[in-house]
Amino acid sequence: MDKKIKVLIVDDSAVIRQLLSMLLSEDPEIEVVGTAGDPLIARDRIKALNPDVVTLDVEMPNMDGVTFLRKIMTLRPMPVVMVSTLTQAGAETTLEALEIGAVDFIAKPVQDAAHGLTEIAGELRAKVKHAARARVGRGAASSAPRKTTRIYSAGGEKLVAIGASTGGVEALKTVLMDLPAQCPPIVVTQHMPPRFTAAFAERLNRECPMRVSEAKHNDLIEPGHVYIAPGSHHLEVVRVSNQYRCTLSESAPVSGHRPSVDVLFRSVADTVGRGAVGAILTGMGKDGAEGLLAMRKAGAYTLGQDEGSALIYGMPRVAFERGAVMKQVSLSHMADAIMEACESSVKSAVRA
Repeated sequence: MDKKIKVLIVDDSAVIRQLLSMLLSEDPEIEVVGTAGDPLIARDRIKALNPDVVTLDVEMPNMDGVTFLRKIMTLRPMPVVMVSTLTQAGAETTLEALEIGAVDFIAKPVQDAAHGLTEIAGELRAKVKHAARARVGRGAASSAPRKTTRIYSAGGEKLVAIGASTGGVEALKTVLMDLPAQCPPIVVTQHMPPRFTAAFAERLNRECPMRVSEAKHNDLIEPGHVYIAPGSHHLEVVRVSNQYRCTLSESAPVSGHRPSVDVLFRSVADTVGRGAVGAILTGMGKDGAEGLLAMRKAGAYTLGQDEGSALIYGMPRVAFERGAVMKQVSLSHMADAIMEACESSVKSAVRA
C-alpha cells in the first residue's frame, strides 16, 4: 500500500494512548497522526487531521464514546474501531456502538489492560487496516427494521447455519428482523469474545421476532429459535435419537478462531447435509469458506452476502471464489433467499 492509513487515537488514558500509538506505528502501512484525551479535543483533531480511521474508547469524560460516535456517524461518517473492556457493561455498550455504525472493536481486559493490548497487537493492526477499507455510513440504525409477513411452512425440516465476523452484529440483526417468528431452526457463529456473545444474544432476543439465546451444550435445536455460539466455544450440530442438538467444545481454534464458522458449517454438512441452508455474511479473513464448501458438496443450499452490501467483503469473497456459494445476494434480500431455499425442494446442489 503506497498511502499509509492515518489513525487518530481517542482515549482518556495517556498510557493507553501511548501504547496504542506504539503498537499501531509498528505496522509500516499505518501512521498515527494524532491522539486525543476526550471527544471535545477529538472533534477538532478529526477536522484538522482528516484521519482514515479513529480508535475510540467506550468510556471517557465530557462525552461518552457512544454519544460521540453518534455525532461522528451523523456529521462525518468514517471508520471507527471501538476500544472496550471485557465486562458485561462494556459488551452492551460496544454492541450499541456497532449498531450505530462502528466497524469493529477491540476488547481489553479490566486488569492490566496494557499487557492485554500488547498480546492482541496483531489483531488490533489488522482490524484498523480492514476498517480503513470498510464501507461506512449505511448502518442498521439508520433504517427501520421490516416486519415480515412471511409464514414458514416447511414443517421444521430445514436447518439454517449462518456465519459472520466484522460487520456481523448489524448484518445478522437485519436478517433476523426480516424472518418470521416461527422460522426454521438457526445456528450462528459470530466472531466475538466471551461475555459479548451472551449480551448479543440477549439484545437480539429483545428485538427480533423469534427466540434468540446463547447456545448451551446439549440444547435441543427447535424451529422458531436462534442459537448463538458462545465466545469461548466452538458450536457444532449433532444428531441424537433423531433430534438435532447443540454441542460445545473448547478444542483448538480453527482458521484462527474459536468459535469458528468452519467448525459449525462442517458439522452441519456431516449431520444435516441436504436438509440445511448455509449463509456466510460480512467479515474479514477466510473462516467459513471451507465449511460452506463442505455443506454445498453435502447437498445443502448455500448463500453468500454480495460485495455491495457487505461491510467487509472478506469471508463471503473467499467462499465465493472457492465455489462454496451457490448464490450471492444483498443483505436486504438475504432473509427472503433463506426462506425460499427452506421452502423449496432443492433437488440437487451443484457440486463444486
